[in-house]
Amino acid sequence: MRPDDEDILERPIPIDEDQAERVRLRIRRKLPGRRLDKYLHGRFPRLSRTTIQRLIKQGAVTVNGATTKSSYEMNGGDVVELVIPPPEPREVIPQAMALDIVYEDDHMLALNKPAGIICHPAHGDQTETLVNGLVHYANELSHGEDPFRPGIVHRLDKNTTGIMLVAKTDEAHWRLSLQFERRTTQKTYLAIVQGSPHLDGDTIDKPIGVHPVVREKFAVMVRENKIDLAKNAVTSYEVAERYRGYALVKLMPKTGRTHQLRVHMSYIGHPIAGDTMYGGRALSEFDILGTGSVEPIFAHQALHAWKIQFRHPILEQTMELEAPFPPPFKRAVNLLRSQTRA
Repeated sequence: MRPDDEDILERPIPIDEDQAERVRLRIRRKLPGRRLDKYLHGRFPRLSRTTIQRLIKQGAVTVNGATTKSSYEMNGGDVVELVIPPPEPREVIPQAMALDIVYEDDHMLALNKPAGIICHPAHGDQTETLVNGLVHYANELSHGEDPFRPGIVHRLDKNTTGIMLVAKTDEAHWRLSLQFERRTTQKTYLAIVQGSPHLDGDTIDKPIGVHPVVREKFAVMVRENKIDLAKNAVTSYEVAERYRGYALVKLMPKTGRTHQLRVHMSYIGHPIAGDTMYGGRALSEFDILGTGSVEPIFAHQALHAWKIQFRHPILEQTMELEAPFPPPFKRAVNLLRSQTRA
């Protein structure tokens, strides 16, 4: 399960009582080792297992008249009752949107994602996501496993800018996905970090898991009893330029954990500028020059997915694409360069 799926489990599913279906099942015999959520997913395949887990968590599923957990193992004679919401719309709403297309052919495209936009909707009537714009723009997108993520092979955080690959055909999708799964793609990010790293380059190999207190955050798990809750995460970095109080670094993730680059840089004491969630401070003209505006140059982390190298999913030629820097990022770097470098 992905970390973002864990967040979804906390959100109740709206149920229209007039349209909902009520079902009552009697378990004839004990099913050793068969979890309630897996059993119901087998009986009602149109419902995803995550949806079933959310229904169980919000009390829309009962066993013998009582609420229970997804992990409950059923016994013979158990009576399971559940309220099934009507099917959600399965099509994404097309929406006109300015897309910065970096590359395009009949099989795939690459775009420069702006800050402040999420990649795909969580439900059929959500708009203002990248996928809404892609559905409007492209005549064809791959289907993938999720009807609300057509074309999406990999994702960037809402406020991370830069290069993203999108599949137009199902064959292109699975071939690109396999490259990400096997970690044969090479991604290079650029970030403005606080302070000046002691080393010119290094590799951070620290597992990452959901923060023990703040569920929206992630953290490096350093205690032995927390390792089982974390996933392996590896990031290499190189210092590209040093300034007074800041540095421009290249980040090369070897794994693709949620918030990985942000967490790892914060862990070594150099959080990304503007990343207030992980200890970064807003960066303004005044912060850099000691004069001028105190307004933040950007209202998010200074992190840009700069380049990606991969094999074309159909033509099988090695490709390297890069995304131009957004104006706020360029402005911040130019202001930093105008000062005496450390």
